[in-house]
Amino acid sequence: MTKAPEIEFPCRYPIKVICRMDDGVATRVIETVRKHAPDVTPDDITTRASSDDKFVSVRINLMAQGPVQLKQMYDDLMTDAAVRMVI
Repeated sequence: MTKAPEIEFPCRYPIKVICRMDDGVATRVIETVRKHAPDVTPDDITTRASSDDKFVSVRINLMAQGPVQLKQMYDDLMTDAAVRMVI
């Protein structure tokens, strides 16, 4: 079995959050990420609606400090009923 490559922290770390279209969902996602990575700027964020406007993806390139931070952020993001997936 191949061992996954280790990530050296701190590092730039891209995440993508797929959400059901819902009023304010992108704002909630960004606020949750900023709770864990307060240095995220508007330049680090892109959003895109699906072609049928049922989903929205929020891409954020953040400065990750370690696996604990990423796990806590993932857990917080998944508490939002509109969030379907965090990649």
